[in-house]
Amino acid sequence: MTSNRIAIDTFDKPLEDIADYVDNYLLVAKNEAYETARYCLMDSLGCAILALRYAECVKLLGPIISATVPNGCRVPGTSFVLDPITGAFNIGLLIRWLDFNDTWLAAEWGHPSDNLGGILAVADYLSRRVNDFPRKENAIYTNEPLTMKDILTAMIKAYEIQGVLALENSFNKVGLDHVILVKVATTAVITKMLGGSRQHILNALSNAWIDGHPLRTYRHAPNTGSRKSWAAGDATARGVQLAFISMTGEMGYPAALSAKTWGFYDASFHGQPLSIGHNYDSYVMENILFKIAYPAEFHAQTAIECAVKLHPQIKDCLKDIDKVEITTQESALRIIDKKGPLKNPADRDHCIQYMTAIGLIFGTLTVDHYEDDIASDLRIDALRERMVCIESKQYTKDYLNPDKRSIANAVQIFFKDGSKSERIEVEYPLGHKRRRSEGLPLLKEKFAKNLSTNFNSEQIEKIQNVFSDIEKFNSMPVNEFMDLFVEKAK
Repeated sequence: MTSNRIAIDTFDKPLEDIADYVDNYLLVAKNEAYETARYCLMDSLGCAILALRYAECVKLLGPIISATVPNGCRVPGTSFVLDPITGAFNIGLLIRWLDFNDTWLAAEWGHPSDNLGGILAVADYLSRRVNDFPRKENAIYTNEPLTMKDILTAMIKAYEIQGVLALENSFNKVGLDHVILVKVATTAVITKMLGGSRQHILNALSNAWIDGHPLRTYRHAPNTGSRKSWAAGDATARGVQLAFISMTGEMGYPAALSAKTWGFYDASFHGQPLSIGHNYDSYVMENILFKIAYPAEFHAQTAIECAVKLHPQIKDCLKDIDKVEITTQESALRIIDKKGPLKNPADRDHCIQYMTAIGLIFGTLTVDHYEDDIASDLRIDALRERMVCIESKQYTKDYLNPDKRSIANAVQIFFKDGSKSERIEVEYPLGHKRRRSEGLPLLKEKFAKNLSTNFNSEQIEKIQNVFSDIEKFNSMPVNEFMDLFVEKAK
């Protein structure tokens, strides 16, 4: 008979390192990390509100079955009150749907704000149930609501776990999708949020790694599809579920990674151990990438900037173009270099040629440019057919350099008469840490614009005032904060 006792065995070191970080590490004197986390939360919620404009997203929202959850979590921009697992899926789905939320690029890439699905859902749920249960040691329920400072702390740690694991480990090279890291990070921080001990965290993490993991099938031709827009919601919801399971005292698996034949390394990672060369701190949050101007896969952000700069020169002579040369990094060639028909918006927003063509033709790129009515413009595919993507070894090297983390692209136009445009190069995208002073005012504008799609001016002002008053924001109960996003919708 299997025992449900909490084991005291030594776990694989990567699991113990994560558990120690989540359980014990104090984020003192991390003002930059907390400030950036506040902006990440702001931007993520704006992306969620904007996603409500799209029927294919909205159809996936709500409870799995009709049900009432007393004091359940709220879903921004809706009237849904859900259990925290379903709520995590809903919030994660909204944040991720438009591929407009923050990004982390390394050997693996991903979107650490995907973890906010679980963090916000659980924090809201717990904060609304404070009077329902007596406080106990390691209890799931406490007698005080969580604050927004607690949310930021959980965010910093979730970002760090996902980002550090991504630095030197390429899950996509073995066919696994990057949301595996969302599940792992969410599991760890939610178990702690529920009052879990170090052992609870270890048990939950081991189960997260043992899970079957999503394949990248839905991100690549000929199967590119909308699952890539809800995969993160699915992953963060699973992390919440595993955390709740662990809090029952369910056992863990010490050799979840290293067990011969049956562990993650042998079964799913070609026998290779995880490479972790960076201590867990707040590095990822401080260096996060924002998608400020363009809702596009991040490896192409600077290519779009180049295209927009070239737009005034070539907008009236598209038929005279012989070749468009895009110089990029190896990662971009691997995942967004696409030829042939593009079936849907999910296919188009992961095609560097399509996104560059939009920038050249229209001088901008918005979410609506991925829809069928724009994609049917014959000029787009005609221009795509004349595009050539080549790798710059230096771009690839600088992309992986932890001191640079550049995402460079260059675009040059060659005309049929033998002339050519200036070669436009952008090394760091607008949302990069090296362009924070330039980017943050525009990020605030993006947030206000996104809110305006669902809220009236009075409510937008109220939300903006909370974000701008740091002391008020940090001490605000999570449930009161979440209520701001369900009141007075248009």
